[in-house]
Amino acid sequence: MSIQNNLKQVTVTQIFKKKNQEKITMITAYDALFAKIFDPFVDMILVGDSLNMSFFGEQDTLSANLDQMIYHTKAVCNGAKRSLVVCDLPFGSIKTPKTALKSAIKIYKQTKAQAVKLEGGLEVVEHIKLLVQNGIAVVGHIGLKPQLVRLEGGYKIKGKEGIKSKEFQKLLEDAQAIEEAGAFCIVLEGVSSSVAKELTQRVKVPIIGIGSGVDVDGQVLVWSDAFGFFQEFKPKFVREYLKGANLMQEAIKNYVEDVKTGRFPSKEESY
Repeated sequence: MSIQNNLKQVTVTQIFKKKNQEKITMITAYDALFAKIFDPFVDMILVGDSLNMSFFGEQDTLSANLDQMIYHTKAVCNGAKRSLVVCDLPFGSIKTPKTALKSAIKIYKQTKAQAVKLEGGLEVVEHIKLLVQNGIAVVGHIGLKPQLVRLEGGYKIKGKEGIKSKEFQKLLEDAQAIEEAGAFCIVLEGVSSSVAKELTQRVKVPIIGIGSGVDVDGQVLVWSDAFGFFQEFKPKFVREYLKGANLMQEAIKNYVEDVKTGRFPSKEESY
């Protein structure tokens, strides 16, 4: 199979059917330019609230708001014609099931996103049920939940004590409850590989990992991590496929030098 699939838009049903059949690829994007670049290759594009850190320069995701998410999702949808676009529901936008429904409806009405993602396990099951009942496709998110970073005192890996631990049982209960509520896939973040593998085997919906090992149904990375643009720190689970920041810095130095020395623009580049 070619990594460049046909131009027909990827659907929720297609993602669901990839379970145990084909690895799912997901990358974040926040604008039309990069969405258009990624679109021919990946199955899903996530407009993550991670934009608050990599795009806006904040220390965590918590100050991202719904209007920001809608703005960036509109842009991504303008660039992505094939990939399934998922919009994160930001911190504070799902306080109750009715609040979550109101937020998700606003996203659906104002963008062309095919799904929303929300963080949480058993505590958001009623939210997911209500969204699905109202025609909104949902991606769950369990394990390390960035929206709880202040409550938990940092980004903490889950499942370190293995599949016999209470933490594993909680993760399993969360995953099964999210599946039963109607989510079509689940993002599993920052979970030990052995626990992630067991969870993936025990649920019927695809598990998309980030920092959760290889034995899941797919992977998601933040684009600025994967391509070397975010330089503040590099998580252990990130593989850099490009030294993006270094390449850009070299290019901008060349541009500045050409301008200051009069090499740019040339006669051929002038009217």
